[in-house]
Amino acid sequence: MSFRPGTELTDVEIGPVAHGGHFVARHEGMVIFVRGGITGERVDVRLTEVTRRFARGVVTAVRAASPDRIEPACPIAADCGGCDFQHVTPAASRALKAQVVAEQVRHAVGWEFDGEVEEVIPAPFGWRTRMRYHVDSRGRLGLRGHRSHELVPLPAQGCLLAVPEIAHPAASTSPSGEVLAVAAADRIVVVDADDADGVVTEQVRGRSFTVGLDGFWQAHRGAPDALVAAVLDGLAPVPGEVAADLYCGVGLFAAFLEDAGCRVLGIEGERTAVNHARRNVVGGQFLAGDVAVLADRLPLAVDLVVLDPPRAGAGAAVLAAVVARRPRAIAYVACDPAALARDLRTAAEAGYQLVSLRAFDLFPMTHHIECVAILKPS
Repeated sequence: MSFRPGTELTDVEIGPVAHGGHFVARHEGMVIFVRGGITGERVDVRLTEVTRRFARGVVTAVRAASPDRIEPACPIAADCGGCDFQHVTPAASRALKAQVVAEQVRHAVGWEFDGEVEEVIPAPFGWRTRMRYHVDSRGRLGLRGHRSHELVPLPAQGCLLAVPEIAHPAASTSPSGEVLAVAAADRIVVVDADDADGVVTEQVRGRSFTVGLDGFWQAHRGAPDALVAAVLDGLAPVPGEVAADLYCGVGLFAAFLEDAGCRVLGIEGERTAVNHARRNVVGGQFLAGDVAVLADRLPLAVDLVVLDPPRAGAGAAVLAAVVARRPRAIAYVACDPAALARDLRTAAEAGYQLVSLRAFDLFPMTHHIECVAILKPS
């Protein structure tokens, strides 16, 4: 059979979930990454992309449905790139994510993850406090399609992932073609993306944090508290210890390590975020620049380390600098289980083993997962 984009395949059996929000299927020798299916289903698939090694496709009809299948609550769920699992019950979607985490860490370091992906309230809708909308030529707001630059207009109810206050801003004549909407602790802001140079205040465990409108802050309303609790539980900081917060952002973890009596040092690549961190954590010391370069400027001995890298992971250079300080514990906060797995393997080769792993559903209805891994010397 000749495979090309647009080819319709009938009665395809859906196999296991894979990292990235799709499921693996095979048809006449071709591996197909299918969006919109569930393991065990028999479906029809339209191919959207074909390479020499694999194809991608979307479900067009369900012949034998999984008991975990539900009707998506959003009418644009199949087209919008924001949601991968609206056709799956929330509990089943968390179980699928747990399978992804388990497979990644088992393959990397032989760790058997048998825990759950923990639900964090609010869920599964109304959790996202930061949205970036695109604007079409008629001033309508929308979101990008899956693996596409095509704009999908918002439905009447707005984006269900967003907190209600920013779920459907008014039509816009945005010069940049993008609108940034933020529901912070202190105020609601909706501005053209080119004018997002203001500051908002967030609240976590009674502490205030200044954050740039377009700066990094966890999107899920309950994420900062959940992650801080997991990091502190895993590290068990002791007054007088030296703690390094790498990729520290505006100082979220550094603040609570300081509150625990630690001497805190932070490194962050985004200079504006470092300026906020210095205000948010007045007793800490912070450096702005490439973490891979500046990590060598850490003290020769560090007791605790928090790593909260971007999606690509920390990488070998950062991990080498960290383990050279021989910390008694490392907390690795990861938004990508594949990158986490690669770094866990690197850490294991350098003498640090995984001792606990928790996973959080901080992006409900999507394939994304947040993990907190605790590493200690072997």
